[in-house]
Amino acid sequence: MDKPNVLVVDDDKEIVESTAIFLANEGYNILKAYDGIEALEIVNREAVHLIILDIMMPRLDGIRATLKIREQQNIPIIIISAKSQDTDKILGLNIGADDYVTKPFNPLELMARVKSQLRRYMSLGNIVEKPSQITTGGLSIDTESKIVTVDGEQVKLTATEYGIIELLISNLNRVFSINEIYERIWKEPGFNAENTVAVHIRRIREKIEINPKEPKYLKVVWGIGYKIEKI
Repeated sequence: MDKPNVLVVDDDKEIVESTAIFLANEGYNILKAYDGIEALEIVNREAVHLIILDIMMPRLDGIRATLKIREQQNIPIIIISAKSQDTDKILGLNIGADDYVTKPFNPLELMARVKSQLRRYMSLGNIVEKPSQITTGGLSIDTESKIVTVDGEQVKLTATEYGIIELLISNLNRVFSINEIYERIWKEPGFNAENTVAVHIRRIREKIEINPKEPKYLKVVWGIGYKIEKI
């Protein structure tokens, strides 16, 4: 396909411009916005493949913008923020972001995360050796269309959530450690990955389980990791 379109959103124009330079050097098309409302307008009229989104912005902040975007699309979203507390990171992931980078950030690290998210978003499910339809109980995934259904009802997932489900359901009953899930999905070493993976597992359960506290499909194996059971 053509060059991916990356939307950079920050009320600090210097950050937008400097980030745009690094992205352009990597061969991406750059779209720019300076608050959440401008970002939503661009997402509604352009084909956006990834968003780099600041939290603290005028008119519409990054948290509310993410919630609005997630109502319609599963575009990868990388949140950038000066807030470095774990609670802020978990909030960002809980409301639908795929990754979180703390300011001031290393541009090379950000570019690596951009590449990882785009690679996953644009190629998930492209596994020739496997059938396109994988089912266990009422949970079904189509790896060609990247559609997940539960009891016939389609479930809206982010790219990261889809990646985790596809990994687990493609290997029914196999237990994956937290580090292995992180390294497979985020394509980087799984240091301090527990909170990040746990947040995404919780979000997935809320979407696919009747009772997330007593999951039917996505099971924890205490002290080891997670699996999806064959039913």
